[in-house]
Amino acid sequence: MLILCSAAAAAAPRTLLVLGDSLSAAYNMPVEAGWVHLLDDTLEERASGQWRVVNASISGETTSGGLARLPAALADHRPDLVILALGANDGLRGLPLASVRANLARMIALAREAGANVALAGIELPVNYGEAYRNRLRRLYATLAQEEEVPLLPFLIEPIAADMANFQDDAVHPNVAAQPAIRDHVLGWLDQEGLLGR
Repeated sequence: MLILCSAAAAAAPRTLLVLGDSLSAAYNMPVEAGWVHLLDDTLEERASGQWRVVNASISGETTSGGLARLPAALADHRPDLVILALGANDGLRGLPLASVRANLARMIALAREAGANVALAGIELPVNYGEAYRNRLRRLYATLAQEEEVPLLPFLIEPIAADMANFQDDAVHPNVAAQPAIRDHVLGWLDQEGLLGR
């Protein structure tokens, strides 16, 4: 019995939890078309049974909302790795960046306390928000990642951001056709950082 239980435990998949906003929540498209679900499919094809991806992203989410929801998500899913992909809505609303940083730092701490590795995915704001504010948000991610010693993907949607053909009619949210490129961008980063193990 002990041998069987040990084998079953060894075979249990590790869990990757994505806590994000509409950029990760498959906004205005089937959930199966979003990059998070595509990442789950790809990991299953590449290494069957080793990882499962849980999408805890909600459209419109801010860092304060993510912080409020994270404890329950950690308790429910017990992730091995958490990707924090939040801050875009804070930035779009012009919220104080000190609060954004504090919220992200607290989420990193909570995930680590729960035994998870943590990775941070940043965002770039539209140019009409002004270069000063855009630079401050960019530096926030960089300095936080350095101080907390977490891997940083500076711009979640970088591969598709320059071409408006990759966006829905609102010119904010990537469309279905752009999702595989975002998936590949995230997967390449995870592999480069060694976050998925062997």
